[in-house]
Amino acid sequence: MYENKENKPADDLIFGIRAVIEAIQAGKEIDKVLIKKGLIGDLFKEMFDLIRIRQIAFQYVPIEKINRISRKNHQGVLAFISPVALQRIEDIIPAIYEEGKTPMVLVLDQVTDVRNFGAIVRSAECAGVNAIVIPDKGSARINADAVKTSAGALHLVPVCRTRSLKETISFLKDSGLKLIAATEKSTDVYTNADLTGPIAIILGSEDTGIDQRLLALADEHVKIPILGKIESLNVSVAAGLLVYEVVRQRGLVTEV
Repeated sequence: MYENKENKPADDLIFGIRAVIEAIQAGKEIDKVLIKKGLIGDLFKEMFDLIRIRQIAFQYVPIEKINRISRKNHQGVLAFISPVALQRIEDIIPAIYEEGKTPMVLVLDQVTDVRNFGAIVRSAECAGVNAIVIPDKGSARINADAVKTSAGALHLVPVCRTRSLKETISFLKDSGLKLIAATEKSTDVYTNADLTGPIAIILGSEDTGIDQRLLALADEHVKIPILGKIESLNVSVAAGLLVYEVVRQRGLVTEV
């Protein structure tokens, strides 16, 4: 059993270099590894080589951050176990086409709130989204809270983590997907965009929006009209509106 900063058991936390090595070798689904800056040594090198080979997300952090999570003998290393298996978007897109389906993908840039992330996945599953892409760094943790908020949808919708959203977006574009970026700076309303074909919708955080480098790659920018005084919608609400507009335009809604 492991402990968090509140001294409560945490089944999704592994601390210590050897423990992390054993977890990786055992095939555990690692969400992210936090590593103390400046850590060296043969055992650390063995662990880090495994992290790179398995393409596991990692982040160098000050020791104070690790100590806030656990005061156990962590040796400067903490790993979070993911409750769901992560997948590769490069495997998913060809499979969708082979099944004769039209891809719909969500790309989340810097969406860090766990409950927002879970709510997005829930709406995505209900609307038939094929996959959700998130970055290695600057994304919400995939933990029990996220699964609960998603109402279990995280076990149904493939989540794909990437080291470079820019490269992944280029891959999606090369695969025939139209890139739609949701931004309040656009002058085009989302209902006027053609969302019927293969599509990837890019959503950013509520405070900083979508990175300019990603916006530059998008084929089209769209906005959701804001009629009140608050300048933006919750990102999970925006995601729900956009994916169901895709459903509407594709004619997947039938009259009851």
